[in-house]
Amino acid sequence: MNGFIDIDRWEEILITITRNKTRSVLTAFGVSWGIFMLILLLGGGNGLQKFMSDNFRGVVSNSCVIVSQRTSEAYKGFRKGRYWRLSIDDIDILKAKIPEIDHILPVLLSNWNENNTIYEDKAYSAGIKGVIPSYDKLEEQEITYGRFINDIDIKEQRKVCCIAPRIYETLFKKGENPVGKYIRVDGIYYQVIGVVKSGGNFSIGGNAEETILLPFSTMQTTYKYGKNIDLIGITAKPDIPITLIQEKAEAILKEVHMVAPQDAQAIMTINVEKMFNQFKNLSLGVSLLIWIVGLSTLLAGIIGVSNIMMITVKERTAEIGIRRAIGAKPKNILWQILSESLVITLLAGLTAISFSVFILQVAEVVLESELQITLQNAIGTTLILVSLGSLAGLAPAFRAMKVKPIEAIREE
Repeated sequence: MNGFIDIDRWEEILITITRNKTRSVLTAFGVSWGIFMLILLLGGGNGLQKFMSDNFRGVVSNSCVIVSQRTSEAYKGFRKGRYWRLSIDDIDILKAKIPEIDHILPVLLSNWNENNTIYEDKAYSAGIKGVIPSYDKLEEQEITYGRFINDIDIKEQRKVCCIAPRIYETLFKKGENPVGKYIRVDGIYYQVIGVVKSGGNFSIGGNAEETILLPFSTMQTTYKYGKNIDLIGITAKPDIPITLIQEKAEAILKEVHMVAPQDAQAIMTINVEKMFNQFKNLSLGVSLLIWIVGLSTLLAGIIGVSNIMMITVKERTAEIGIRRAIGAKPKNILWQILSESLVITLLAGLTAISFSVFILQVAEVVLESELQITLQNAIGTTLILVSLGSLAGLAPAFRAMKVKPIEAIREE
């Protein structure tokens, strides 16, 4: 029986591999260790990328946040170290002068106070944020109960609020619908209209899991902000880099508020687009490092396989010579040696893949983090195994093909 499914040929491969069990095991271990390290590194890298990606999930990538800070230079009669505030009027000015802006919105923030939020006999220390309905254009909001703040809440300055999941879990019973209930925040009662959370772990102006959202106008009046605001969120129109808008906005705000144009400290800007790009570059670097380290370790194991196959060919010189003498073609000898190399490589590699995936599953449960490799990783690793296994057997196979029957028998 000829072809790939040749029982005699595969039986011969098995006999050859098991003839020297210790050598075969040690050879296979080199490949297994290389694959084991590669899979673990890939799983860990995927987990790290997933963790970092989750931190940015829910935040619009082409956006930035602007916050005022103390000046670092004297300017037009104002002393150095002056603290200035962003104004609600800045929103209209920026929107009129920068047509590339898609959405621009003001945000108010209040510091965390001890037990400032109370419901019945339970209390929680929460942050407070005043927002407008379009806030979800900057930071995506996932609604568990009820609804988000709307235009009527803003217009009528309603004393309503949206609470974060952690606040809900602390103040209310599990499964209880909090919508319509009243909680006391800094001594003022607000009706809960929804339970919302940020779409990711990245949140603007504090931990989203511990924040109460109030209508902007309500917080503006209650906390006596006047025209002052704490930060401005901006998103760019499609295909417009947010960095361009950021630079224009900083220049305009400095001119309006009498801040030196060259004062780099007076305005703090969080450029989400830059953070996204840094994350992408970091992910690319981590992936590249993982493949370099993993493939280097695997290559060392493959070289071991090649060396062992060379020794095997030398030991079987007489056998190969006899097979040539009775009519075996060079391609038969080539296929025989390549098959042995592939079998050792694949058995070692697939065993290592299975074991490493098991280790990743255990680590995933213990660390409560996603550490699994993707299907593409598994397929790619298997293809690499086949390719390297073939390469490992090429040199020994060509050496075997050059064995001359008469010289092999004479040598024996």
